[in-house]
Amino acid sequence: MAVKRIDHIAVVVDNIDTSLAFWRDALGMDMTHLEEVKEQESIVAFLLTGGSEVELVKPTTETSGVAKYLAKRGPGMHHICLEVDNLAEMLADMKAKGVKLINETPTIGAGGKKIAFIHPSSANGVLVELYQNA
Repeated sequence: MAVKRIDHIAVVVDNIDTSLAFWRDALGMDMTHLEEVKEQESIVAFLLTGGSEVELVKPTTETSGVAKYLAKRGPGMHHICLEVDNLAEMLADMKAKGVKLINETPTIGAGGKKIAFIHPSSANGVLVELYQNA
């Protein structure tokens, strides 16, 4: 059970096209894919940068967690995602250590990957996403 690497850094946006004008067009980053993630009530665009990605996240509803975040804080950095080798085991271990989890069991995220979020109160104010490659 270990953190393998930083998978992506997510940026919450209110307009994917406007954001792509900066990240893809101005910076020249390649967009690897764009998809709607119904379970997360969002549209995401991934842009490749070395061995990691930048994920642009736009809410598709006004009631999702991302929409509430955007309304309260505006566009900007949303979370950091770390790849782990065994997500269920990592979550159980963190829960046993008193870490506050948003997801106590894995759920499905972009690309069908197993994901779970750690509450920012346990991670020095940073929303942390963990994911396991299927």
